[in-house]
Amino acid sequence: MRTDLAASYGEERLPRYTSYPTAPHFSPAVGPDTYAEWLAGLPAGASASLYLHVPFCREMCWYCGCHTQIVRRDGLIAAYQRTLRSEIAQVSETIGRRIKVEHIHFGGGTPTIMAPEAFAELMAAMRHSFFVLPSAEIAVEIDPRTLTSEMVEAMRLSGVNRASLGVQSFDPVVQRAINRVQSHEQTASVVDRLHRAGINGINFDLIYGLPHQTVASCLDTVRRSLELGPDRFSVFGYAHVPDFKKHQRMINEAVLPDGLARHDQACAIANALKEAGYVQIGLDHFARPDDAMAVAFEERTLRRNFQGYTTDKGEVLLGFGASAIGHLPQGYVQNQVQIGAYAQSIAAGLLATAKGYGLTDDDRLRADIIERIMCEFSADLGDICARHGAEPEAMLQSAARLKPLISDGIVRLDGDRLAVASDSRFLVRSVAAAFDAHLDPAKQLHSRAV
Repeated sequence: MRTDLAASYGEERLPRYTSYPTAPHFSPAVGPDTYAEWLAGLPAGASASLYLHVPFCREMCWYCGCHTQIVRRDGLIAAYQRTLRSEIAQVSETIGRRIKVEHIHFGGGTPTIMAPEAFAELMAAMRHSFFVLPSAEIAVEIDPRTLTSEMVEAMRLSGVNRASLGVQSFDPVVQRAINRVQSHEQTASVVDRLHRAGINGINFDLIYGLPHQTVASCLDTVRRSLELGPDRFSVFGYAHVPDFKKHQRMINEAVLPDGLARHDQACAIANALKEAGYVQIGLDHFARPDDAMAVAFEERTLRRNFQGYTTDKGEVLLGFGASAIGHLPQGYVQNQVQIGAYAQSIAAGLLATAKGYGLTDDDRLRADIIERIMCEFSADLGDICARHGAEPEAMLQSAARLKPLISDGIVRLDGDRLAVASDSRFLVRSVAAAFDAHLDPAKQLHSRAV
């Protein structure tokens, strides 16, 4: 991997392209009435994935970029769970039928902060309102520091088959700097309990670019993580945006790695995981060769959505909870971010949609190109444009940002086929951005490219 390119391109702030257009372009012009119309218009054979956002934690991790808040009273969590159940019923009734569900993902915050019986009731409500297929993947994000045996049992009985564990770093110096002290022993205990409950799909989340982090500490975290045998890793660069996330001001910017150091850390983690037998999936995921995600990558059926890379092939993602985002064939919708406003909407019998985006034909074309670049490091522009009734020459001419990428050897064009050079794949977001007609480089809304 080329450090000269990391220096040249690494400081630019770009989207992660879990959607296109990205969330900053959502507008209040898309509200509850539009969402209701889109739901009622879903095709008869459509299947869906469900995302449930639980915006509560027991304490704040200072690196966090999620919509969450600290809560001490369990009554607030119970009330929120009841609101989620009402929203699930409301959305299902608006659709007008019980559609198939192939994926369920609980994100946060800390979804396992709910009482075990409340989690079970929520799963039962989803099975009542939707036809959850027996083969459905049901995934839950977990904070290993607070997971109880009772919650593990509730997850088992509810059919959970994948757990995503926040690890970030096992370096105690880094952990103290980000206000997340979590021992290797705590994490190992949770992995063991999940396996004994039959929950064998295990993801670890790691972060590089954290305060005091070094290549050596990153490699030590990888080594200790490998001892626990997760089948997938997600490896993200820390996005320091204290203007948007006030709690990040608790992090001392003077001890954050610079762009080149972040690049070295990312490369070291990727190389260590590949040496351990994991397949690199797109920008930031790694999986065992026999894992469904690695198979999808090999077969070129990998997709990308708000949870990152996924094997989910559906075109419908229904988001539930405060700030949750959904994706339908017609466009994107996002719920009220503030928990109070979200709850008030649902209590009034209204969909909680605060903003969204209606897709144009050009958006769909560019979204398809960007997704293939992000998932495969390549895109057959001739094939994609043909499916959308467009000309690849016109698309290339509109991508002015592509020219320097080609000059620097980051991108290669063979006719209408675009490919990211193997030593430049860490800049795949820069390549995807060349096709982003909405990107405004003057707005520092995103994380650094490296």
